[in-house]
Amino acid sequence: MGALPVFRWRLAPDGYATRRQLRARGLRPGGQDVAAELQRPRRRRGPLVAYLYRVDLAKPVRPMTPARRAALAKANRARRTCPACRRDAGYLIPASLGMCTPCAFPKPSRALRSA
Repeated sequence: MGALPVFRWRLAPDGYATRRQLRARGLRPGGQDVAAELQRPRRRRGPLVAYLYRVDLAKPVRPMTPARRAALAKANRARRTCPACRRDAGYLIPASLGMCTPCAFPKPSRALRSA
């Protein structure tokens, strides 16, 4: 039961790639386990770790179907809709606010400003 091979930053051999590198090549891990680790040392803290996958076992990215495209558009539309005013904000509503910016920070009325 072997441990994962560990490579230092920028010294991984050919044939290994991170998820992002696979995606840039139009590939995905495809259910394979992590094949190796890449570690970047840091001062006073633990190393940064990136997981590597074998390129020869990677599978092509699944194509975007019309149904998946429609589901993604529906999910993004829900993330743009303000629950307070029910309008499309035109941007993804921040989870920290939970509503669009005008609803979260209403402008004071003129009567309050002149008083």
